[in-house]
Amino acid sequence: MVAELISVGTEILLGNITNTNARYLAEQCASLGLSCYYQVTVGDNPDRLEGALKQALKRSDVVILTGGLGPTNDDLTKEIAAKVLEKPLAEDLHTRECIETYFKNSMHRVVTENNWKQALVPQGAKVIDNHNGTAPGLIMETRDQKCVILLPGPPNELYPMFEQDIRPYLSSLTKEIIYSRTVKIGGLGESFVATEIKDLLDAQTNPTIAPYAKTGEVHLRVTARARTTEDAKKMIRPVLKELKHRFGINIFATHEEVSMEDKLVSMLQKRGWTITTAESCTGGLLSGRLINVAGASNVIDQCFVTYANAAKHALLGVKNHTLKKHGAVSPQTAREMAKGAAKAAGADVAISVTGIAGPGGGTKEKPVGLVYIGCSVKGYIEVMECHFSGNRSKVREATVARAIDFARRCVIRYSK
Repeated sequence: MVAELISVGTEILLGNITNTNARYLAEQCASLGLSCYYQVTVGDNPDRLEGALKQALKRSDVVILTGGLGPTNDDLTKEIAAKVLEKPLAEDLHTRECIETYFKNSMHRVVTENNWKQALVPQGAKVIDNHNGTAPGLIMETRDQKCVILLPGPPNELYPMFEQDIRPYLSSLTKEIIYSRTVKIGGLGESFVATEIKDLLDAQTNPTIAPYAKTGEVHLRVTARARTTEDAKKMIRPVLKELKHRFGINIFATHEEVSMEDKLVSMLQKRGWTITTAESCTGGLLSGRLINVAGASNVIDQCFVTYANAAKHALLGVKNHTLKKHGAVSPQTAREMAKGAAKAAGADVAISVTGIAGPGGGTKEKPVGLVYIGCSVKGYIEVMECHFSGNRSKVREATVARAIDFARRCVIRYSK
């Protein structure tokens, strides 16, 4: 079955809010075995919304509309859907009671007249109670066995309504489920990864493998379509095994929710080790990304941002001779930064970063994008040279990703 998503709201078109609902619903549809070929965003305009819905019903079996169910005059999703499906609106007494109860429980606020608009529902529609707001969800089935689903826009209303009522309904419509696992690879480019699995990509049917490039990593989404989740998992297992055989240590996770920094922090926790950072061009981005991980306080005591040479010398003990002879952006400085940070913080692992993020400051010998990353693990120190392209922001973000992956590899290497 084919599903289509229509997001309603001028604020989405103007970029005032991020459309997280579309991403959530697309993932949910995929997990239910629904093929989502189109996503449409339309403003609060009745004519354009009507046209979008009519077009969606021509090419899709399930149409899910989000937003535009509120009490104001520009909330027209329900009215337009009723018009397109030729279903007159009538007051639903149960919904009216729900609205009264909601307001009564919300600090005894008085129900304004325009809120009763939300109690009007299309004839024959299945009403879905909204336990977190006033606008109910609606399911309307057409004569040609298609369905239109209307959901409120606020995520704290949409998500629980979908999980509790919409997902079971959609499950009853599909005979298959789609199950996916994500293999995450660090330190390799998308083109290289794709070349390494070209034979698998050329021969794939079910399961399928889809590569996705991220900053500093590549994701391979392995997806199987089957009658049950267990059947799909069985189909995916040999593919995962083959990918692990081909990429080995380059793989840092096989679950979507695990990030590169999650993996590094987890590895350190298992070993009872601590980590620190010594940053120059990244200016705290590296330590910030590690600290975003829940439980990071178990492995991080302190970190260093040493942008100036004087700070590198005073806080990390980088020798003035090293800075004068080789410069701040050099493997020698990166090595001494990592060694000094580990000593100053009393940490088992230290990552150092020094480079030229641009747009200025580069030379022929040391161009913009040149970065040195050092890693000290229990006294063993390695330094890698990197060359990144892009603007200042991209260079810094790419550096952080590479530094985390480099630290992960070094921890594995020196744990043996």
